[in-house]
Amino acid sequence: MNLRDRAQAAMTRLVHASGVERLFISLSALLLSILIGAVIILAAGRMTDCGTAVYTLAFPGSLITGLVGGDAIFSMGFCYDPISVYDKLFLGALGDVVNNPTNGQFATTLAETTILIFTGVAVAIAFRAGIFNIGAQGQLVVGALLTAVVLVYVAPTFSGLGVVGTLLLLPFGILLGALGGGAYGALPGALKAYADANEVITTIMLNFVATSVALYLVSDHFKDPESFADQTVALPDFSLFPSLLFRARDDFSLVALGLGVLTLLGIWYVLTRTSFGYDVRTSGLQPDAAEYGGVDADRTIVSSMALSGALAGVGGAVYVLMVLGNFQTGVPSYGFDGITVSILAGNNPLGVGFAAFLFGVLKSGSIVVQVGSDVPPELVGVLRGLIILFVAMPEFFRMAGRKFYSVQPTGTQPVAADGGGGSDE
Repeated sequence: MNLRDRAQAAMTRLVHASGVERLFISLSALLLSILIGAVIILAAGRMTDCGTAVYTLAFPGSLITGLVGGDAIFSMGFCYDPISVYDKLFLGALGDVVNNPTNGQFATTLAETTILIFTGVAVAIAFRAGIFNIGAQGQLVVGALLTAVVLVYVAPTFSGLGVVGTLLLLPFGILLGALGGGAYGALPGALKAYADANEVITTIMLNFVATSVALYLVSDHFKDPESFADQTVALPDFSLFPSLLFRARDDFSLVALGLGVLTLLGIWYVLTRTSFGYDVRTSGLQPDAAEYGGVDADRTIVSSMALSGALAGVGGAVYVLMVLGNFQTGVPSYGFDGITVSILAGNNPLGVGFAAFLFGVLKSGSIVVQVGSDVPPELVGVLRGLIILFVAMPEFFRMAGRKFYSVQPTGTQPVAADGGGGSDE
């Protein structure tokens, strides 16, 4: 058996792995990344000057906390403590959740999770259709900008209605985000369907277009005249997501998180229980056979990209209505992070929620490590990237095996010419 055959056999085994096996692989990859990260932390601690070593390795002796006294014939000190770093990275993101479940750090983690739910499921929809939507960031920016600009002019009309105004403006703002992101997502979908343009190139380019146009519009036309920053006028409080159990300054709303969870359930239902979901899944698994079975490939591409963009746009609306209260240039890379979240979840909408939470913990915990320790930000970024890389790579190779080796998951049936559906993975 040559190298190519071995690679294909390995891909086939990975694609055919059960859900339990894939979970075990991911957990093993997570553990391995933590162990490798611990070695990196210790190595970085050896190359750093510090007054007192956090760990000292002594011979004869062992790796212990504090100074080594007595009869050690050789000792080596380390400036960084791997256990403390990982404690802050994972548990620090939750804050004192036992005694205070509504603490600010936990709110930050949930806020990150909420936005990543929308961008993650947006990318997952496109991936399930066999389309690489790298433009979720641009679609999020368009949705966020449209929501912030339009609501500034509409909100004063509802200023005297109290809760009723909130109930009317919130759905309207989310709809604006969906329309903006959906239209911006449909554009590269149409280019791929009717002009055979590579969606990876067009979506990447449209990310830069969206960011540049947003900067121009905000700085030259919609800028808050009372602010030196490039941002729009702040929206009134009654048009934003209510904070409910959390403090308003924590920039998180359980209502927005609930909307994200309902979105995941809705997308899962659409993909597994509707004819549109059947078209999306079969086009992604077997495009030629799907078209032979009566699926309109061009329409499915455009529809999938429009839905993907709409979900990313809703993420932008949530970012404006929950976190900022207006639109500011320099939007964080939630769209690009959504790609990683989708891969971590295996493009499964139900798995996106867990992957988004893991990613939210890592992002929030990174801040805790930087603030609460002497570990440099660059090292924290390496640790976070290492964890994401190790956990995501099995699913990435699984996707590659399905796409490039034409291997399908166990139980996937060929598309029937009479429109009968194959089973979902």
